Amino acid sequence: MKYLTVGDLEDCLLNKVDLRRQQISQAVEEVQKVVHHLTTNISNQDIRFQAVPYSDTYNENIKVLAPSQFLVTVPIKGLAGYREAREQHWRYYTLQGTRLPCPLRDPEGLQQWLEVEQFMKSLWQWHETDVNIDGDIVPAKVLLVFRKLVENAIRTCHLSGKVSLLGNRSAVWVAVETSAYQVELELVPTVEIPTTWSKKARWPRCLQRWPSQERVECIKSFGFNLLACSNYHWQLSFLRAEQVLLEQLDEDGGCRRKCFQVMRHLKEDIWCPGNRPVITSHHLQTVLFWTCEKYPHFKDWQVFSKAFLRLVRKLHKCVSQHFLKHYFVRNSNLFQCTNPTELDTVAQKLATFLKNPQIGPP
Repeated sequence: MKYLTVGDLEDCLLNKVDLRRQQISQAVEEVQKVVHHLTTNISNQDIRFQAVPYSDTYNENIKVLAPSQFLVTVPIKGLAGYREAREQHWRYYTLQGTRLPCPLRDPEGLQQWLEVEQFMKSLWQWHETDVNIDGDIVPAKVLLVFRKLVENAIRTCHLSGKVSLLGNRSAVWVAVETSAYQVELELVPTVEIPTTWSKKARWPRCLQRWPSQERVECIKSFGFNLLACSNYHWQLSFLRAEQVLLEQLDEDGGCRRKCFQVMRHLKEDIWCPGNRPVITSHHLQTVLFWTCEKYPHFKDWQVFSKAFLRLVRKLHKCVSQHFLKHYFVRNSNLFQCTNPTELDTVAQKLATFLKNPQIGPP
């Protein structure tokens, strides 16, 4: 097997990885100005939605999934004092509020119901029928309200030439024209649950050696989010916890971050290019976390070539098996709803790379 040399690494990082970072940073800068403008208008229209703040540094509400695909979490206001649901009950309603003869399916994996009574304090607007059915805050109804607000904001803010609402999707997607290229944003209303850790996230695992117990407690103190992504169930998200893990990867001087950056570059340029790739940076990040947990020692991350190829082999295994466990919620497969044919195509490209590892295309 041909190993990547230090020179290969330096060329890749200097000529491509750094260039990619500069381009995406510029796109994020332009996008967050648009998002702040839009969400400020939305918040003025409906008090239940909070403006996404503008930041000169890292913006925790904007997640880059691919160079032209961003996830933007729009905080929800007026729900405070979250507690886990104490009693389970059957749901017998359609999204229009009519009665069903049979109960709806229970949530699985990263999904859960959300009852307004789970919050000790709530605005009266969250009890209204435009978002609430039988005491549940229903994501599909929240998205319907939010989509109309986004449409109004684009028009009111005179952004029609720069921002367009993408149709025929259950989620709220907009396209933003930046100075370099077009970026697609998924705008997701988000309930932020600070300081509380979800009971579904049974983490850390027994005898886990990475990260340290002190770091674990710090990470869990950031809590979690609930995203309005589907019809009835809210999706658990751990964006803040994941960001803390990423920021503190190489305190021992290892090469974990470099491995991740190079793998992301190859994914975007060779293995899985395109506007809406089947493999996103979140998938790569999850592969990295699992590998760091399995290889927790500094000695495992001293030699870039060995560490990087180990990471790619892990990615190839997950893609080939169509199975990638969520890092915090073990019984959730991140590839469950992914196109298997597209995954097989990526797996073949990864297999070809592993036979003859190269930084750039042949």
